[in-house]
Amino acid sequence: MVRGELNRREWLRLAAGAGITLLVRPVHGEDQKSVLQRKIPSSGEQIPAVGLGTSQVFDIGGGSERDAAKEVLRLFVENGGKLVDSSPMYGAAETVVGDLAAELGVQRKLFIATKVWTRGRDEGIRQMEDSMRKLRTPRIDLMQVHNLLDLDTHLATLREWKKAGKIRYLGITHSRDSAHGELERIVNAGGIDFVQLNYSMTERGAEQRLLPAAAAKGTAVIVNRPFARANLFGRVRGKPLPDWAKEFDCASWAQFFLKYILAHPAVTVVIPATRDPKHLVDNMAAGRGRLPDEATRKRMVAHLESV
Repeated sequence: MVRGELNRREWLRLAAGAGITLLVRPVHGEDQKSVLQRKIPSSGEQIPAVGLGTSQVFDIGGGSERDAAKEVLRLFVENGGKLVDSSPMYGAAETVVGDLAAELGVQRKLFIATKVWTRGRDEGIRQMEDSMRKLRTPRIDLMQVHNLLDLDTHLATLREWKKAGKIRYLGITHSRDSAHGELERIVNAGGIDFVQLNYSMTERGAEQRLLPAAAAKGTAVIVNRPFARANLFGRVRGKPLPDWAKEFDCASWAQFFLKYILAHPAVTVVIPATRDPKHLVDNMAAGRGRLPDEATRKRMVAHLESV
C-alpha cells in the first residue's frame, strides 16, 4: 500500500461517516432522486456535494452570456445546489454572481465561497470587503486564501473575521499538484475548515497523501478542475459510455468523471464550472443515485486509460 493511501477497511469507515451511498447498497424510489449531501467536519453542517465553479465562465458582461449564466444559477438552485465558488482573480465573476443571485432572489439559498488574493493585511481586508459588496452579502460563508498567497497574514485576519462573524468558515486553495505538499502541511497543522485542491481521474495525486490527511484532520475538501480543464472530454470524444456505468446511475461522461470524485470519502464538494444550462443539469445529476465503490473506481480508471 502506498503511504497515505486508504485501505479498504478505512475507505468503508470514512465512506459511512460521510454518508456516501456506494454501489454495494442499491437505491430505490425517492432516495434515488435525493441530492447527495456531505457534512462539513468542523461544524456538522450538511451541504450538497455538487457545487458550481465560476472561473472564466462567469467573467462576462451582458447579453446572451449573462442570460445563460442567470439560467445556470437558477437551475443550480432548482436542482438543489448551494455552494458557489468565486474569487477576485476571476474578473467580473463575483459581481455577476451577486447581481444574478439578487435578480433571482436566491441569495439566502446559496453558500458563497470566495477568496483573498493579494499581499498585506490592509490590502487583504480591503479586497475582502470589496468582495462582500460585489457579492451583495454582509457575511461570506467561506473565505479562502487563494493559491496560498501571503498565507500567514491572511489566515490571521480570517481567524479574527470568523470570531467576529464576518465569515463562517476559512480555508486554503491551490490548483496544482506541486502545491499538495504545502497544503498537506497546513491541513496537518490544524485550524483549517476547508482545503480546495485539484483532483480528477487523470490528476489523482491528491489520493496519495492530501485527501487522507484532510480526512484524518476533519478538514472539508472542495475539488476544483474535476474535468482536468476539459481534457477528459477530449479523451473520450466519440467513445460510448460503458454499459456498466448504469450500475452506479451514471448516464454521461460528465457524471462518470464527477461520480469518481464524489465516491472518495474525503471529498465534500466538487465544483465544475459551466455557463451552459444543459451541462449544469448534467453535472448536478452526478449528485444523485448510487456512487461507485472502491473496486469500481479502479475499473473506471482502467477503462479511461484504455480508450
